[in-house]
Amino acid sequence: MPSHATATARPRRFVATGPLIGRIRVPGDKSISHRSIMLGALAVGTTRVTGLLEGEDVLATAAAMRAMGATIERHDSGEWAIEGVGVGGLLQPAGALDMGNSGTSTRLLMGLVASHPITACFTGDASLSKRPMGRVIEPLSQVGAQFTAYPGGRLPLIVTGAAVPVPISYRLPVASAQVKSAVLLAGLNTPGTTTVIEPVPTRDHSERMLRGFGADLSVEIDSDGARVIRLNGPAELRPQVIEVPGDPSSAAFFVVAALLVPGSDLVVENVGLNPTRAALFDVLRLMGGQIVELHRREVGGEPVADLHVRHSALTGIEVDPAVVPSMVDEFPVLFVAAALASGRTVTRGLEELRVKESDRISAMRAALELAGARVTETEDGLIIDGTCGDLLRGANNAPVTTHLDHRIAMSMAVAGLASRGGVEVDDTRPIATSFPVFETLLEQLGAIAGPNA
Repeated sequence: MPSHATATARPRRFVATGPLIGRIRVPGDKSISHRSIMLGALAVGTTRVTGLLEGEDVLATAAAMRAMGATIERHDSGEWAIEGVGVGGLLQPAGALDMGNSGTSTRLLMGLVASHPITACFTGDASLSKRPMGRVIEPLSQVGAQFTAYPGGRLPLIVTGAAVPVPISYRLPVASAQVKSAVLLAGLNTPGTTTVIEPVPTRDHSERMLRGFGADLSVEIDSDGARVIRLNGPAELRPQVIEVPGDPSSAAFFVVAALLVPGSDLVVENVGLNPTRAALFDVLRLMGGQIVELHRREVGGEPVADLHVRHSALTGIEVDPAVVPSMVDEFPVLFVAAALASGRTVTRGLEELRVKESDRISAMRAALELAGARVTETEDGLIIDGTCGDLLRGANNAPVTTHLDHRIAMSMAVAGLASRGGVEVDDTRPIATSFPVFETLLEQLGAIAGPNA
């Protein structure tokens, strides 16, 4: 696993060489890819996965599951085969589990280890090592796991799973699909009923996929509107054949770029449109974005469609905080769209963005201001006064600081395409954590010049 903190930075200037015209297919959904490997590794038999996202984050999950006993192979056809060890069968890893930059890998694997009688040490890169893990440590400690963490509940972190795990009922204090998933994954090897109460709905890939693998899981709505998720353990998981849909978080960058770059007419194929993930596209439509769903269908229980996107005149709006859990990772690129809209865009309820790979509120405010946008930072969001469709000035000769955050890097690349002078991203290497072919696809569309041009 490469370390972005110690290797040489790879800056790049992004400026549009033409509109985005054509058809592309983005890599597989990261959330589904992570869970395919984890649950396949706990099933008895061989799970086969096509369309898996082969970014560094997902490869970190695969390496960790191999270290705990699963056999995971990639075939020349692109299909992945995962031979599981069965729930309760995880082995003691021989060394530390390097999570790279992946918070999802770390938090979900902490849940798996918490109910197995093994000890695992989690390490990560400089960015991940700044991210607090306390919100996962709290409920998993109730299960019976023991933790030794760096001050502030950060990595490096050692988890010793419970020999006799205890089922818990846990009400999420803040909306978090990762915390929910960690508790449910711990419940797989815990006798009895593990319950997660979710006052605000978050992405539901874990529930869908756990049921698909054969777990006894139910979801009900209680009297105050909260989702009550119950999982009966220990579970026996059955191997599956999975086709991973395109990641909506990755598609978001190309959708916004096509909306902003004049003359663009783009189809992004095979995009997963799980309603707990796809709110960005609804918000962009409210702003006037021309985004049409083509060939809507279901793939592996997940709604999928091709998105036809044309350059559009956008209008600023007040974004309803209720949609935050359904597009929390897409706000950086939404900020870019708002910077070129007519009028003011107001976002609130984004406290979660301050504890992502970077403080995405402050990082995007500084980066957009450098590129010529008018931005006001608040405690829980940004207020952006758009250019009424005029291209941004660009960042002149000053590179924007991405803080080793892949979504900041890609969002500001999109800002560069929608600027007169371009935007230099200080380091493009972190993009590989989630979207290794991002720059290649832009080059293939003719939106940017190739590295040798």
